[in-house]
Amino acid sequence: RLGRLFINYLCRVIAKLFNLLTDYRFLVRWIYYTILDGKTVIITGANTGIGKETARDLARRGARIVMACRDLERAEEAQADILEDTGNENVVIRKLDLSDTQSIRAFAELINKEEKQVNILINNAGVMMCPYSKTADGFEMQLGVNHLGHFLLTYLLLDLIKHSSPARIVVVASVAHTWTGMRLNDINSDRNYDPIKAYGQSKLANVLFARSLARLLQGKLRLSYFEGIKV
Repeated sequence: RLGRLFINYLCRVIAKLFNLLTDYRFLVRWIYYTILDGKTVIITGANTGIGKETARDLARRGARIVMACRDLERAEEAQADILEDTGNENVVIRKLDLSDTQSIRAFAELINKEEKQVNILINNAGVMMCPYSKTADGFEMQLGVNHLGHFLLTYLLLDLIKHSSPARIVVVASVAHTWTGMRLNDINSDRNYDPIKAYGQSKLANVLFARSLARLLQGKLRLSYFEGIKV
């Protein structure tokens, strides 16, 4: 009788293992969980929201994480939380203000000097439906931060990313890209500012940028855009 109970128990264990191994999502997590050992990942806006959780997950997978953040105090809090959760001490903070091209150029210069490789660039940071304001260089804030800042950052890091192949660029977009078109006759919303349409325009610019860059770099590196998750 004990032998029969043991066999039944063993069969249940084997059945559960089989179900796990035939689960596509489980297999993806199991296969790719440690694949980022020795890889360097830059994440803009990594101190909060999707950016922070992305940093946490990729740190857990063994990657070197560069948290590119404007608010250094909040970045340090996020860094401590990620370190405690993952045990990965290779998580660093670098100052980046995407509303100021001088800050973007200084950040890119530092990365090109410090880092031997950048395997993944995640253009995540953004502002959403804010009151009308302009960047340090005179661009409407949402377009300037969400698109133009990341455009310049990607351009300045592109040679390093290509030399780090296999590499990937991820652009975080949104379903908001369907809300409006590109208002080329009033790109900075100087004549008429609608925060919802301005945000939609910046997200549409993200999608167009990702698709254009993918065509330009076809076969050289992988590029994708991701619609942010609502929590």
